[in-house]
Amino acid sequence: MIQLELGFFYINNLDLQRIKILISIYGRIFCLLTFVPMNISFSFIVPVYNRPHEIDELLSSMTELDYDKPYEIVIIEDGSSETSESIIKTYENKLQISYYQKPNTGPGDSRNYGMRIAKGDYFLILDSDVILPKDYLAKVEDFLSKNFVHCFGGPDDAHEDFSNLQKAISFSMTSYLTTGGIRGRKNTLGKFQPRSFNMGISKEAFKASEGFGNIHPGEDPDLTIRLWKLGYETALIPDAKVFHKRRISWDKFYMQVNKFGLVRPILNLWHPETSKITYWFPTLFVAYSMFSIIAAFFGYWYFIMLWILYFVVIFVNATINHNSLSVGFQSIIAVLVQFYGYGKGFLKSYYYIHLLKKVPEQKFKKLFFSK
Repeated sequence: MIQLELGFFYINNLDLQRIKILISIYGRIFCLLTFVPMNISFSFIVPVYNRPHEIDELLSSMTELDYDKPYEIVIIEDGSSETSESIIKTYENKLQISYYQKPNTGPGDSRNYGMRIAKGDYFLILDSDVILPKDYLAKVEDFLSKNFVHCFGGPDDAHEDFSNLQKAISFSMTSYLTTGGIRGRKNTLGKFQPRSFNMGISKEAFKASEGFGNIHPGEDPDLTIRLWKLGYETALIPDAKVFHKRRISWDKFYMQVNKFGLVRPILNLWHPETSKITYWFPTLFVAYSMFSIIAAFFGYWYFIMLWILYFVVIFVNATINHNSLSVGFQSIIAVLVQFYGYGKGFLKSYYYIHLLKKVPEQKFKKLFFSK
């Protein structure tokens, strides 16, 4: 006879399935009692590098937040030659700001620096080029009070005051018609991976994970995956939206998405269990585009017609979303730049890292910061 003692009960001859159910119930009760804080104190963590104008816009939006509880803002100047010090002084009497200057070690290490100093127990990480809606903090607090998680991410959008170029780039990075449907929406494939332009992490999770690594870009998914391995869950807060300016020129946008492509095979090397076929989509799209052009040259027009149809859908969707023909046309360019830049970077990195077995830190030194 098998006799187990659970709480005040003696249970005889339980089969394995009933034991699993009881353990699951006890586990859920334990999580509810130990991991949902009654009061959360927030600290914003904002690294900045040569972007005082963006900090001005971000802080201005923070003064308009509909939130009556105290919160802290920690700004880390990451070795800038053009500092934000004079801008920050204009907000010292309006906001609780801590401002630190340090040598350039990259955004990931700068965020870690800020979180080590911050006084709050939940860190809200933002890029310097975002603007907050008035209800941002209220939405975050409401979600965490009901569905507490140790790490979350929120979506981004284009503000009505952004330029048509910024709106087009935002569309290409967030639309379901591009990789945006995979990257940052509620119905993503697999677990949600927060991005540090709009991300929250508890002090407990930060200490357990030791924060961001020295790769950039790519430090966001790397941290998220390590949190999963430590047993922490992540979530999307759909209503915790920010307005994200992203890049303001085609050259800068190409450089950004190309680096995104370069880092993904490195992350797949470090965390092979997270590798997905979807990461190949931009590369396959570029290959299909080249094939379609060659096929059309030999009189096979069907393939390129599908290619054209896709961009007609992009144009119509972007035009309707932003009520602008200019945004519609520029969105076609943005998608082409995004897919080509990411796809080329991904293929190059995959070749050197996975086929030639090169060491990432040696082959792609510019993707890694020295601490």
